[in-house]
Amino acid sequence: MGRLAIVGGGLVGASLALALQKGARARGWTIDLIEPFEPGNEYQPSYDARSTALSYGTRLIYQRLGVWERIAERAEPIMRIHVSDRGRAGAARLDASTEQVPALGYVVENAWIGHCLWQALDDRVVVRHCPAEVERMQPLDGGYRLILTDRQQLDCDLAVLADGGRSALREQLGIEIKCTPYDQTALIANVTPGKPHGGQAFERFTDSGPMALLPLQDNRCALVWTRSERDAARLAALPEAEFLGELQEAFGYRLGGFQQVGARHLYPLMLVEAEEQVRSGLVVLGNAAHSLHPIAGQGYNLSLRDTEALATALLNSAMGLGKLGVLQAYQQQQRTDQRLTVGFSDRLTQLFGDSARLSTAARNVGLLGLDLLPPAKTWFARQAMGLGVRER
Repeated sequence: MGRLAIVGGGLVGASLALALQKGARARGWTIDLIEPFEPGNEYQPSYDARSTALSYGTRLIYQRLGVWERIAERAEPIMRIHVSDRGRAGAARLDASTEQVPALGYVVENAWIGHCLWQALDDRVVVRHCPAEVERMQPLDGGYRLILTDRQQLDCDLAVLADGGRSALREQLGIEIKCTPYDQTALIANVTPGKPHGGQAFERFTDSGPMALLPLQDNRCALVWTRSERDAARLAALPEAEFLGELQEAFGYRLGGFQQVGARHLYPLMLVEAEEQVRSGLVVLGNAAHSLHPIAGQGYNLSLRDTEALATALLNSAMGLGKLGVLQAYQQQQRTDQRLTVGFSDRLTQLFGDSARLSTAARNVGLLGLDLLPPAKTWFARQAMGLGVRER
């Protein structure tokens, strides 16, 4: 017997519940999933829906969890990635056929992923508390007591904080974070190009900051445009025609003339890493553990690999939920993946966010070399796909 509480029923929290539920049922565990926003039973498509780039490695995880076939109904495959530097010769092209995978990745609306995950949860094992929030947490001998805002109390052997990058509970528990500001803001929006995107994603680096265009269903593209805080605010306030004109000038006409832009949202960017990810009876997971720059598209995929590793560690242990040794072993196992992924994302962000002449020359040489050297291109592609050395 055992009880596990997951604070946060978003994509990471729901994925953990799904990864654990079969083994939890066999062991007599109960999983409490606590989420402040009640998801609707029906999925409602929206032009402005936020989306996430899922790596090919993430597809493999969701296949193992039995939900990929459902998620794939609204997943747009990334068949090619074009990486370029505006106004310069350097460019690199990645292709799924060259890497011998069905797709380099997939772009899926967050609401659809969440809908698929919640529909797959087993109510016999997963107790859903929503809408509900945890007001505070108290350490116990062998676990935590969660006090909800309605004064309900839940005692658990293991509490998992999956409540996002601004986790108030993380701060309340005295878990320090390391912040590396990028002095940039991401403008996020969906746009409609004039030509079919054909499953191609674009990473484009400019003197004013990098941008990404990712293919979505219905011939939309998800735009991530990184600018200074002031310029991002200016772009967000522009009339649609003027905004599309500036986007066109920065991106060019590879997808024809942009036809439409939806709601624009701004997100200040920084690298955030929790100084502690495990304590006895406690795990910090997802964006609460590490929040990365979105331009490399690595944050959620790393969190899902952490999630699968945590579920495996808990289910393979004979020591019971929440034991510090088990949680430390999980963290040690994931340390290399986290360091490599955070380092890859951070270095890419800094290299392509620097407009200095030397850095510009270096990244153009790097992009040309990447395009000409198949081993280097394969390494880069496998990092982007979130694949281990042997996993296909």
